Amino acid sequence: MTISAGDKLPELTLKEATADGMNEVTTKDLFSGKKVVLFAVPGAFTPTCHLNHLPGYLENRDTILAKGVDEIAVLSVNDGFVMDAWAKASNGAGKIRFVADWDAAFTKAIGMDMDLSAGTLGVRSKRYSMIVEDGVVTSLNVEDNPGQVANSGAAAIIEQL
Repeated sequence: MTISAGDKLPELTLKEATADGMNEVTTKDLFSGKKVVLFAVPGAFTPTCHLNHLPGYLENRDTILAKGVDEIAVLSVNDGFVMDAWAKASNGAGKIRFVADWDAAFTKAIGMDMDLSAGTLGVRSKRYSMIVEDGVVTSLNVEDNPGQVANSGAAAIIEQL
């Protein structure tokens, strides 16, 4: 079942690199009592994700936060070390949170998984963005084509805030 606006996100554990090493972060910790913009990408460093989707959120970070958002996070079915390297390579470290859904448990639980084995990527997340308020999805934007950022980019989120 695919998550929809009005649904509560499941409580699962993700990974996040910090100065103290690789830490677990629960979805409860990430979303509880906050307004969060979460966007997901099929893969860190992949062309559309690295050159189009992520940069829009980094460039519009201050605008998004000024609209009452407490935090912006990017999620991918990658391990925490890859997400940490991506945060550093993109100059996004400390600006937005880079969370790893290392085993795709979260992605599968919300029905956003897709099999990209034909492209050598295996099980990955669909490209989407959402606004989450206190753990409840208030807005959801899913791309039909994982190679495009048409309705899940920063500009769409800004209009919805």
